[in-house]
Amino acid sequence: MSRSSKSRIQQQQPEVCGDCGSSDPSWASINRGILLCADCCSVHRSLGRHISQVKSLRQGSWSPSVLAFVNQLNGHGANSVWEHLLLDSVAPKNLKRKPGPKDALHPAKADFIRAKHVNLSYVLKPSLEDGVGSAAALEVELSKQLHASVRSGNLETSLRLVVQGADPNYFHDEKGSTPLHVAARSGQLSQMELLLVYGADVNALDSQGNTPLDLAKACKQSAIAERLVEAMYEVTDRLSHFLTGKKPDHASGQHLLIPDQSKKDISEQLKIARGKLQLVPNRMFEELVMDLYDEVDRRETEAIWATTSLNPEVGAVPFLPTNPHLSATRNQGRQKLARFSQQEFNGLISDVLIDARRRQNMANLRPIDSPLPANLAQLKNAAARESNLSDDEPLYDAVASDDDYAALAPVAQQALVNKSPPGGPTSAEVESLRQKLQDQESTIQELRILIQKLTSENCQLKHSLDTK
Repeated sequence: MSRSSKSRIQQQQPEVCGDCGSSDPSWASINRGILLCADCCSVHRSLGRHISQVKSLRQGSWSPSVLAFVNQLNGHGANSVWEHLLLDSVAPKNLKRKPGPKDALHPAKADFIRAKHVNLSYVLKPSLEDGVGSAAALEVELSKQLHASVRSGNLETSLRLVVQGADPNYFHDEKGSTPLHVAARSGQLSQMELLLVYGADVNALDSQGNTPLDLAKACKQSAIAERLVEAMYEVTDRLSHFLTGKKPDHASGQHLLIPDQSKKDISEQLKIARGKLQLVPNRMFEELVMDLYDEVDRRETEAIWATTSLNPEVGAVPFLPTNPHLSATRNQGRQKLARFSQQEFNGLISDVLIDARRRQNMANLRPIDSPLPANLAQLKNAAARESNLSDDEPLYDAVASDDDYAALAPVAQQALVNKSPPGGPTSAEVESLRQKLQDQESTIQELRILIQKLTSENCQLKHSLDTK
């Protein structure tokens, strides 16, 4: 973190750890909006990115708008959201005491951090009173408040609403837009960062078929538009930077940066592996990209931890922590990524980026800045309405079905849940979509059989040549 960046934080609030009050914190939790000392950071890292997204203040590479967002939240009361009950004079007496800088990491600090950030024990819980009626109605009411809040600069209010259950992707039927549309149109960059970090869909459509990027451009919000483009490609940009130390120049139309492999000899085994990767359905491919992103973050953070911590072995995270929102099989696969050597891991990322480019070329039948056709937009949004994905899921790419992939935006676009305008698909459109899915599944199965047949014939030919 630069000296000027640190001075900006000092102007608003002394630099102290948000969890124990230690001075001169060297880490930050982006989605929590607080600074952290090394001890508390070690606990945050063990929780996983779905709980806390930590970044080094001194060695991390920061986007200016993300840094400003963390700076603003830290300086204007993020902890009053996470520790509301501790600050309340009428709070229950059995709450855990907030630890001090000299308290032991285990169990005092660790137990407090888990209660605060995993169990949300000190957050003010919303009430079903005042005629709200049901949990669903309460979520709608909170989401409407969020929709209104993001047009102003009050980040603390928006954070409180999100933590209490407001949906960052809520589609306001009367206004015809999502909170991200409102923030983009209003020029509220930090509000937009808050929405993005909690899962806002950069490709959500308003009632006129506009994305937040469309509105930012129309309102001449250049900084907002630039940041939205960065968010759209955040995942593949991070993977490219991990391999090459560079990021694509999106302004010039370069959206993927892949190491040159023209001079490398590609083995038969690698060709087969890449062929199998191409057969992976889009949703599974996107999940793989998500997991690679998390593993890249773990490896980069681990490298910084090893050079900055007085005792690197304490607080080390040798593999990705378990995410309870994912299946046991996927958690096991994510953790096995840590067993890849650097060369093997780099090779896997290269192959994924190559296939991402291939899939994106399929999607380029429609220019990225043009709206979806009306019927396809309705189908996409209707499918998203039925989605049950969790808002606790990390911020990465959403995946559409394989048959509408040609009209999708880039593979690296972030989205979790997309609440859509009114007007769903007709039964005929749904039936047509279902038939296309069945046809594609049949085609994939035929390709698999063909590959098995060709592989068998290849083995027979090799065997016959060896016996001559």
